[in-house]
Amino acid sequence: MNRRTARRVPRRRPWYDWPVSTSSGQAAPDPQRWRVLGLCLAVGFITMLDVSIVNVALPSIEKALDAGPTELQLIVAGYTLAFGLALVPAGRLGDAGGRRTLFIVGLVGFALTSLAAGLAPSDEWLAIARLLQGASAGMLNPQVIGLIQQMFSGYERGKAFGMFGATIGVSTALGPLLGGLILQVAGEENGWRWIFGINVPIIAVVLPLAIRFLPATQRKPGPRKLDPVGLVLIAVATVAVMLPFVTTSGQDDDPGRWWWLAVGAAAVAAAVVWERRYQRTTGAPVLDPRVLSLTSFRNGTLLGITYFAGFTGIFLVATLYLQNDLHFTPLHAGLIGMPFAIASGVASWLAGRGVARWGRPLVVAGLVVVLVGLAGVILAIRVTGDDVSAGGWAIALTMMVAGIGSGTVISPNQTLTLARVPVELAGVAGSMLQLGQRVGSAMGIAVVLSTYYSLKAGGATGAVAASTAMLITVALVAVSLVVAVVDLRARHQQGAPEGKVPSAT
Repeated sequence: MNRRTARRVPRRRPWYDWPVSTSSGQAAPDPQRWRVLGLCLAVGFITMLDVSIVNVALPSIEKALDAGPTELQLIVAGYTLAFGLALVPAGRLGDAGGRRTLFIVGLVGFALTSLAAGLAPSDEWLAIARLLQGASAGMLNPQVIGLIQQMFSGYERGKAFGMFGATIGVSTALGPLLGGLILQVAGEENGWRWIFGINVPIIAVVLPLAIRFLPATQRKPGPRKLDPVGLVLIAVATVAVMLPFVTTSGQDDDPGRWWWLAVGAAAVAAAVVWERRYQRTTGAPVLDPRVLSLTSFRNGTLLGITYFAGFTGIFLVATLYLQNDLHFTPLHAGLIGMPFAIASGVASWLAGRGVARWGRPLVVAGLVVVLVGLAGVILAIRVTGDDVSAGGWAIALTMMVAGIGSGTVISPNQTLTLARVPVELAGVAGSMLQLGQRVGSAMGIAVVLSTYYSLKAGGATGAVAASTAMLITVALVAVSLVVAVVDLRARHQQGAPEGKVPSAT
């Protein structure tokens, strides 16, 4: 048989030319699911990266735009506040049939607001751009969770959330490193503009792929019941609870801001009363009882709040100590967090594959490892003190241990928390889970900042101030460990097999 008559084996079609499914609630073919997951991971990376990457650029922004403390606080905290504010409404609208549309609109909005931030001629312009950028991120993330919940089930869902958890951990830890690298390459005078502008070319690649590959979401028949009053009450509660935490600078703060917590408590009470009434009359409240009645969802959300309160503070304390006390450059300080990012990413990927087998005990074990790693970080800071060389290596190695544990907490907890949530409520449930994480992060940062700066103001050394503030993160992670153990016992009492994740919801 010669070459001309030999049977030709057809070449496999490239990934960008695979057929697109338009499933709604049904598991899509493998190629469809995994390329949509790739889009979700890209979006999760850039939106979470912008939470931490800007911190190392604040001195440059202050000099370039002559920004005051209030404007700098808005540039940092405004993103987080708007992020949290947009989560629940965006999740509700996505579940109502607009998931694909909101994903694309959010991508365009994030690109435009990132460009506006990078070109900002003044600090006021930059602060407003950051608020709008945070709102775009809050619009995107519930759609990411909803798409993963919609297109995967059982073991495959655990793998998908494992990849997403790895993305969250890596992007949060790499933020200071990438920010320092950009400043090193582009210069401190205008390098901060590229910290925001780097999102634009990434979205220029992701956006056409999203338009091509995202599955269409079918609207349910009948009128949409969006519960606008419930959404407003939840928004008021979100702002009132987060505001006193995101507006803290750690020193000389106005104690009057804590009155916002009373407003938040009142808004929460009003929301509960209204949602019960709305459930009786329409059966379609934002806080759907099918979600809130799930013990796994309540415990997982509480665990996320307490863990992120401690998890986020780890990097803040380390960065403050390394730059303020050991006089590391932003790039060198970012490099210290790289072992955490690598270890967290690998562990999260492996944990996502193992959560279907091990369940909640995997999260308990991960939290124990995090506590061991954090104890090692505190010991390293206390022992090395002002020894620059030894301190950097010791913190990096012990942070790597904490990263291994962290990777086995975030993605498995997300999988277990949402495992029994109905697919049609995946967006709003995922947004409530992420809102808890944002609130927890804001609370943890506020407490850590206040502790660190108050001790420094009282004459404590950098090592004492940093290690004491790190004890706050240990306490918060310990609380999340208690929640995980309580949830584990509840699952045993309910007869839920810990070795399996439900194959469908």
